[in-house]
Amino acid sequence: MSIPDFQTIMLPLLQFSADGHEHSLSEAVTALANQFKLSDADKAELLPSGSQSRFNNRVGWSQTYLNKAGLLVKTGRAKFQITKRGLGVLDHPPTKIDIQYLNQFEEFIQFKNASSTPSEHTPATALSVEQETTPQEVLESNFQLLRSTLAQELLERIKSCPPHFFEIVVIDLLVAMGYGGSRKEAGQRVGKTGDGGIDGIIKEDKLGLDTIYVQAKRWQSTVGRPVVQTFAGSLDGYKARKGVFITSSTFSAEARDYVKRIEKKIVLIDGDLLAQLMIEHDVGVAQVTTYIIKKIDTDYFEGE
Repeated sequence: MSIPDFQTIMLPLLQFSADGHEHSLSEAVTALANQFKLSDADKAELLPSGSQSRFNNRVGWSQTYLNKAGLLVKTGRAKFQITKRGLGVLDHPPTKIDIQYLNQFEEFIQFKNASSTPSEHTPATALSVEQETTPQEVLESNFQLLRSTLAQELLERIKSCPPHFFEIVVIDLLVAMGYGGSRKEAGQRVGKTGDGGIDGIIKEDKLGLDTIYVQAKRWQSTVGRPVVQTFAGSLDGYKARKGVFITSSTFSAEARDYVKRIEKKIVLIDGDLLAQLMIEHDVGVAQVTTYIIKKIDTDYFEGE
């Protein structure tokens, strides 16, 4: 079974709490995962950021919405309990509890209004509470969409830039990632053999404890196994066992399979990965704005 949306989880979560006892969120997650017959893969599925299980996130938001409607109440750190109102709902349970159902409760209406109406103290939100995904999922999905779009635009610019500028891009990226020592040192070490790309030796770390042979090709066509195999053979002339091959295009399946089977350690960076690494290490991109997501510091309130 696929992971249910957070509104579908609301009624089962309230029913789980019907015994009137205090429960932890982790208890609820385990019980509901079994009830929905989730597979190990379902339970292991993460949000785009990789910061949390998708199912855990949805159960947590279901609890939040039920809290805002007065059907559950928080009793401690990640703990909750059903209220009299919640028990009353279960006396004549609906077929489903969702946003529309919760709109009958004044506290929930106030929560929605506070979440959607800008004021001096409450910022506006672009997240709709009518959606099936949780607000955090929407935020992370939109972030990934913006990043993916940026990566595509970045790769287009890379492919259209002159070959010598591609050399600069690769040097700047390697230095930003911690290779090659200073940019001046990297510039001296890279681009020595000049075969139309970048061929040279660069420090693996700032101390120069080991070296890496680097080759880069600003190509439009796929880089096949013969080219990568030639690159692997050239490592012997430098007495090197490690290499990085960077291209603005892609590598064939045969090329990728080849580097997995040889003793030398060769990392293949295609255009998509190159763009992602540039974004991650702030090469060729500029920060527009930063959104900081905050949550309650439960440790602060432990002694209240």
